[in-house]
Amino acid sequence: MFQRLSPLMGLDVMDALSHTRVILCGLGGVGSWCAEALVRSYIGHISIVDSDTVCITNINRQVQAIGATIGQFKADALKTRLEGINPACEVAAYRGAFSKETAGSFGIEQADYIIDAIDSLTYKLDLIEYAWGAAIPIFSSMGMAQKLDPARLTTGDIWETKGCPLARLVRSGLRKRGFTGHFTAVYSPERLPLHEEAGTACGSAHCLCPSRTGCGAGERPIEWCGSKKVINGSAITVTATAGMILASLVLQDIYARCHRGQGGQSPKPLHRVPVPQEASFHG
Repeated sequence: MFQRLSPLMGLDVMDALSHTRVILCGLGGVGSWCAEALVRSYIGHISIVDSDTVCITNINRQVQAIGATIGQFKADALKTRLEGINPACEVAAYRGAFSKETAGSFGIEQADYIIDAIDSLTYKLDLIEYAWGAAIPIFSSMGMAQKLDPARLTTGDIWETKGCPLARLVRSGLRKRGFTGHFTAVYSPERLPLHEEAGTACGSAHCLCPSRTGCGAGERPIEWCGSKKVINGSAITVTATAGMILASLVLQDIYARCHRGQGGQSPKPLHRVPVPQEASFHG
C-alpha cells in the first residue's frame, strides 16, 4: 500500500511514521484534507476532534462531505473514510470541541504532534497554550477564507506572520495571555473582497441542510454558523492546500529527526515548539 512512499522516506522513517501519534483539531476545509494526507502517509495513529456535523455547504471543500454524510458528525464520517484508506491506522474520533474545559478529554499528552485547524479564536488560543505547556510540537492553520491563490500560502513563526487577519488576532490574543512561545503557522496574505450580493443562508434563520436530516439530528453539536456575523467564502484549492502543507510539516519533521546525526546531507530541521523548562504563559 505504501510502496511508493518508502523509497522516498527510507525504512527508518517509515517505521517512525507507523509509530507516530497525531491529534488534529478541526475537520473543516483544512483539517479534513490534512487528516487524509497523514493517513495516506503511513501515520500509525490519528485522533480527530470536531463538534460539528456535515452541512450541505461543506461539500465544496471538506473531504468527508458528500450527499450521504449530510447530518452526520464530521468526526464519524471522516473516521469511516480514513479507516477505509488504511485499516491498520488507529483512528480515534471525538465529537467535541477542544477548550480549556475539555482539554483532558482527548489524550493529547500521548500525541507526538498537534495540528490546529480550529476556526474559533478562543479555542485556537486554548489549544496553542495547552500544546506549549505539554511540550508537544504544534502546527497551526491561520485563516483560509476569501482566498483563491494557493501559491501564496506560506509557513513561518507565528510572530512573523503578515497580512492575515486571523493571524493578527492570534498574535494579539497570545500576547494578552502572556504567551511567549513559538510555533509554525500556515498562512496567506491574500484577502479578496466579499461578494455580499451572493447571499448566504448559513448564519441566518434558514439553514441549507435538507430538512430530512437537519444540522445535528440526534445529538446536538455546537452550532457555529449562527454565531458568525459574516460567512466568508472558501475554495477547496486553498483550504486543501493548507491541509497538505500542515501534513507535510509533520512528515518533514519526522524525516529530519530520523536523519540527524547520520552524516551526509541532512535536511534543514523545521522550526519546532521548543521543549520549555517551565510553561511560558500565564493565566
